[in-house]
Order: sequence, then C-alpha cells, then structure tokens
Amino acid sequence: MINGPILVTQRLILRPPGPEDFEAWAEFSADEETMRYLGGVQPRAVAWRGLCAMAGAWHVRGFAMFSLVTRDTGEWIGRIGPWQPDGWPGTEVGWGVMRSHAGKGYALEAAVATIDYAFDLLGWDNVIHTIDPENAASIALAERLGSRNQGPTRLPEPYQDFPVDCYGQSKAEWQENRRKFVRF
Repeated sequence: MINGPILVTQRLILRPPGPEDFEAWAEFSADEETMRYLGGVQPRAVAWRGLCAMAGAWHVRGFAMFSLVTRDTGEWIGRIGPWQPDGWPGTEVGWGVMRSHAGKGYALEAAVATIDYAFDLLGWDNVIHTIDPENAASIALAERLGSRNQGPTRLPEPYQDFPVDCYGQSKAEWQENRRKFVRF
C-alpha cells in the first residue's frame, strides 16, 4: 500500500517506504560506514522501528523521506526527502544512500526531485540539511545543490550531542540554483 506520492526521475522511483523495504533498510542501518553520520549502527529491531516511524510520518505529517528505488532493477538503495520531526531545527531534505550505490549520482538526482517537491508541493520557504562537519560527501552534495553553511545547529534529543552544521537555502535561491539541474 502506497501512502503518499510517487516521484519518478531519469533513473529512480521515490515512494513512501513500505514493508517490502525492510530487509534492505535493515542492511543499510547495520552498515557502519553508511551509518557513521546518521546516528550510528542500528540492530534490526531499531531499524524496524525507524522504518515504521518514517512510514508513519507520511500519515501524521503528510510528508517524510521517500524510499529510493532504482527504476531498472527495483532495488531499494536508500532514503531521501523531506524530514521535520518534532523539535527539528528546520524543514530538512535529508539523504542516505547504501554504500554500494554511493558516488553514482543517485543522491543528487533524488535531492533535486525532493527539493522541488518540498518547495512546489509542500509550500516550504526554505530547506536545510543537517550535516556532521566531518561528512565530506554530504557537504559536497549540499554545496552542489547550492546550499551554504549557515553555522552549527542542534538536533533534539536523543541526538542533541551530535555535532551538526546547518546547510540551507531559500526557495528563491533554489529557483536560481535549480537551473544547473535542468537534465533531471
């Protein structure tokens, strides 16, 4: 059962998470390298609750991160999209891609689609990305999208001690930056 919109890009399908995603979600959540900047490795039981929280946010908030699925194979390769849990420092578009699919441009392609979605359909005025200052790959993606470092911010409990910087841009800035991505 799909509980929200489906976005389609050149190589990807973005849809709300469902039970068919769990095995890949659990693998993603158990990978030390992948989870280094996403709160740390999670056992299956915690990964299950995370999947259910993300799926439930679609019902409660009307938006959440999408499951990132390849169009050619149907493989679940990550999660990306709008995210704003209670106490979050802003309207975020966040991302996480399985290590086996990192560096292939999937996060950029999906980020463009989900930022468009956040501004055009959710009506957001700005978008942020909360990023650990040591996460060079996510910083590079945020900057490629046109976001700039707005300085340190603080996440709500239980993540309040994680160091994060807030990268972001306004809708007007995105409309200017978006021109770089006309192929998506």
